[in-house]
Order: sequence, then C-alpha cells, then structure tokens
Amino acid sequence: MENKNRLEDSSQCFQTLYPEELRFIIEKKKQLNYLKGEQIFKQGAFSPFVIYIIDGLVKISLQTGIEKQINIRLAHSGEFLAFSSIFGDDTYAYTATALRNSSICMIDKEALKNLLLENAEFSMRISSKNCKNEARFYEIIKNVSYKQMPGKLASAIIYLSSPEFEGENIFTLLMRQDLAEFASVSTESTIKLLKEFEQENIIELKAKDIIIVNHQRLLDISRTS
Repeated sequence: MENKNRLEDSSQCFQTLYPEELRFIIEKKKQLNYLKGEQIFKQGAFSPFVIYIIDGLVKISLQTGIEKQINIRLAHSGEFLAFSSIFGDDTYAYTATALRNSSICMIDKEALKNLLLENAEFSMRISSKNCKNEARFYEIIKNVSYKQMPGKLASAIIYLSSPEFEGENIFTLLMRQDLAEFASVSTESTIKLLKEFEQENIIELKAKDIIIVNHQRLLDISRTS
C-alpha cells in the first residue's frame, strides 16, 4: 500500500487512473533506489522499461564519440525517461545518471502502452510532459550550430538555474566537466570563461557553486554571442 500511495501521489498523471488501472500498473513496476553518481541506464542498452522518477534528479547525456558526450538536460521528480521505447525503440537512446540519491520506478513498457490506449486523460497528461522537452532540444541545436563559446556557456548556466530546478543547488552537484558538457565547450574553456564572467560581475563563484549576479547580462551574452 505504501508503494501505491507514493506512485499515485508523486504525479498528477497517475491520479487520473481508475483504481483497477492503478493496481495494474503497480503490479507491472519495480521500484529501485540509486545513489548519487550511479548510472540508471546506458545508451545502446536493451530497453524493456519506461523509467519514472519518483524522487530525484537525473542527468541525461548523449555519447557523441569514443570519449566525448553532450549533456542534454536534467530530469527531476515526476518525469518519465525512455518514453520512446513504448513506440518501438529497443535500446535506450541516451544515458541516465543520478545526480543525487534518486528513487525511480521501472515500468513495463507494454503495460504502460495499454494504459495510454485505454485512458485518454492519462495519455494526454504524459504526452504534455514529454512535449515540453522539445524546446530544450531546439535550444541545444541552436547552441551547437550558431553560438560562440561565451554564448554556449551563458545558455547552459541560464538553463541550469531555471525555476524548475529551484531548491536543488544544481551547480554544487556538477563537476566543471559536467557544466562544460552542457555547454558543448571544453572543460578548460569553461573554467576560463567562468573566471571572465566573474571578473565582469556577471556571476559569483563560491567553490563549486555559481551565483548569478547580473541575469540580464547573462541573457544578452546567451542571445548575441
């Protein structure tokens, strides 16, 4: 009963399910806990499950070379991962790693697909959650294709400090390499640019933390550099 309540209460999506549907999905899921830094799943691995984050913060990254990757986004409590596996993807398209201790549910993708077909409101709520990520993907393409290094880093800092991550202390959870991989900039260039931003009173550096001092200036750099 405790697992049932936690799954239902953690997302408005599940609150739209009828009691028998909720019982059905509970029987088709397995709850696991991951420690900070643990890999939840790896790009290219077989994907029998859709992942639902009950409580946690997860880094989504894409391997683009033998020793090169780009961090796409962060996923937090109430979000689904590997949702495309419902529609025929047999392998995970990216790697997911816990940024802090996280509790997730592995849900059988065929069981979830059946619920999507049977419950229209449930389907719409999940679809809306996944569609909002499109804007982030467009931003990544724009950053990689058109922006110079200062603009890329400024965009990454703005994204990671956005209101949806309020209370997470994101920058204290990230290494400078992680930040560089969000910006598609080398780690060395990231460290240099951070110091330049601090000298220009745009940000303040406190150990690993980054405090934005001049948000408008950061936005200007993101848009014009």
